Amino acid sequence: MGGGKITKNEFKMLVVSDSHGDRKILENLLNHYQKKIDLFIHCGDSELPETDKLFETYQVVAGNCDYDSAFKSDQLILYENERIWITHGHHYQVNFGLERLALAARQQRADFCFFGHTHQLGFEMHNNCLFLNPGSISLPRGNYANLGGTYAIVTVNPQAIGIQYYKRNFQPVTELRGHFKKFREK
Repeated sequence: MGGGKITKNEFKMLVVSDSHGDRKILENLLNHYQKKIDLFIHCGDSELPETDKLFETYQVVAGNCDYDSAFKSDQLILYENERIWITHGHHYQVNFGLERLALAARQQRADFCFFGHTHQLGFEMHNNCLFLNPGSISLPRGNYANLGGTYAIVTVNPQAIGIQYYKRNFQPVTELRGHFKKFREK
């Protein structure tokens, strides 16, 4: 048997954004997934104070509607040999494309870049980095606004990354999922 760091075979991240004061949904997500999710991530515009007890569990960043100066504008999380970078997106003009965000993610050497701001869900793999917007959990816009709000669960193992979007009632949206093979060994 060789030495070295032992890592879990698989971990899960719940990614949510743009709850805009809807504390109850964040609490419901936490209660529902407490024993099933390894990392809870909020990509900004919670409109809650940084001292809220929820943020003892959620990793959170400031959005353009968060006025508590204690929030970080972005955050790099190192977890299971992965580099997870979260930001709200407004500093990178994500309403006009992902170019600035992609450059910043590259500077962070991010494996994952989670962001909000547009209230529109979406994901893409670019240069071995997963860019994902969970959409708004409370005020969705765009093609999937009729779902009433979304969040994403990202499952990571040494070979692949899985993405599944869910509605507020914890039901998966079957057509909103993705799967990518990992190309980099950690």
